[in-house]
Amino acid sequence: MTRMDKWQGAVFAVFVALAVRWAVSLHPYSGSGRPPMFGDYEAQRHWQEITINLPTTDWYVNSTDNDLQYWGLDYPPLTAYHSLLCATVAQLVDPSWISLYNSRGLEGPMHKVFMRLSVFVADILVYIPAMVWLISGVPSEKPNNQIFNLLCVLLYPGLILIDYGHFQYNAVSLGLAAWAVLAVKNNNNLLGAIFFSLSLNYKQMELYHSLPFFCLLFGRCLRLGKCKGLFLFMMLSLTVTLTFALCWLPFLHTSQDALAVLYRLFPFDRGLYEDKVSNVWCTLSVLVKIRTIMSPQTQLWLSASCTLLSCLPSCVTLIRRPTFRDFKLSLAICSLAFFLFSFQVHEKSILLAALPFCLLLVEMPFASVWFLLVSTFSLLPLMLKDMLFLPYSICSLIFLVMCLGLLGDHKGLVKSQFMITQIAFWLSVALMFVLSASSILISPSTSLPHLWPLVVSAASCCHFLAFLLFLNIQQCWVYLPRHKVD
Repeated sequence: MTRMDKWQGAVFAVFVALAVRWAVSLHPYSGSGRPPMFGDYEAQRHWQEITINLPTTDWYVNSTDNDLQYWGLDYPPLTAYHSLLCATVAQLVDPSWISLYNSRGLEGPMHKVFMRLSVFVADILVYIPAMVWLISGVPSEKPNNQIFNLLCVLLYPGLILIDYGHFQYNAVSLGLAAWAVLAVKNNNNLLGAIFFSLSLNYKQMELYHSLPFFCLLFGRCLRLGKCKGLFLFMMLSLTVTLTFALCWLPFLHTSQDALAVLYRLFPFDRGLYEDKVSNVWCTLSVLVKIRTIMSPQTQLWLSASCTLLSCLPSCVTLIRRPTFRDFKLSLAICSLAFFLFSFQVHEKSILLAALPFCLLLVEMPFASVWFLLVSTFSLLPLMLKDMLFLPYSICSLIFLVMCLGLLGDHKGLVKSQFMITQIAFWLSVALMFVLSASSILISPSTSLPHLWPLVVSAASCCHFLAFLLFLNIQQCWVYLPRHKVD
């Protein structure tokens, strides 16, 4: 395959991915037609309304013009600036879309097109180019596999369903994190620090990826020796500090302004988890009501301890052996540990663990495809709530068929060395199919109204715990031949 053929294939994969994205955007979104709070669609629109009509220092503060109980801003400043940019464009098209007070609950057809396009453009500018560079740059035994791998990564259903169905801008924070991964892969450590700092300043949940980035860069500093290592460490510290300072500049005039933002970003009073999320705490709640037998402070310490302990082996290994392969494994381990054990986890946060598995698709196709399928399945209760079962089913089926058909010749996927692994995979797929069908076809009894969401969450959680164990074994105990990209 020539270089021209390679990039023509990449363009084809991108156009297919964009077509699927737009098709999903034609379906309902979070809170569609459900007053008075509506859903995430209204939250994103309301942030545009607030950022363009109020002074910067009022964005995160409760006031007459900014009722924080009605979708108050709870993401970092870079999200607010993005909302302001979208609002500036909206004002040029139709000022009524961001009119203070009067635009609440707006659901006009032209506004829907505008909001969907805003996600589309952000995806094209940030996430998709980063993934194209990352996946296309990995050597493959068969040149065509690079295009196939890219197609599978760009067709990952979880991100498409959340951003283009449910409605969010996860492609921005994940895309910035992907650019950071690409930078550190090419040993551009300072550029990687900038991109990751921007990602963290777009969504605070990027803390899920923070430990691997720190451990990789710290490990590289140690390998350079005292003088060069200390200089790199100081430069990295200065780079991160300046990036944060620039992002937070409008909120640094007084300590009260900065604290107001921090309080909105980390509302620990909300509780251990929300809704039926596929993590350990929600699953355990079926047997033990942790939220009732422990104080909120004890819950916070318990979740923090479990999270850090589950990340510790991977982080220590990465500091001692700061290779790119170990970095990707650590990204997957730590983000999955945060999802399973940390405080205030949302079901959509599984996308943070999905990103590293997308990056591992070439080297670990079987495990990556399996995880990406389960992570999409874990979103089923949210998909049902948003009336997105049809795109959920179609996107999942397309992804499964695509991966089996296009990656089947990879060692370790459908030609797995161990028959038991193949059997477990297909049993898992069958379980996901049965539970998905049951959730839509069989109504639970009145005594167990949340039966199917709990079963889906528990089944997904068990899968995630198995993946966490598998990844730790791969990184910390199994020393496989290193890939050339390391």
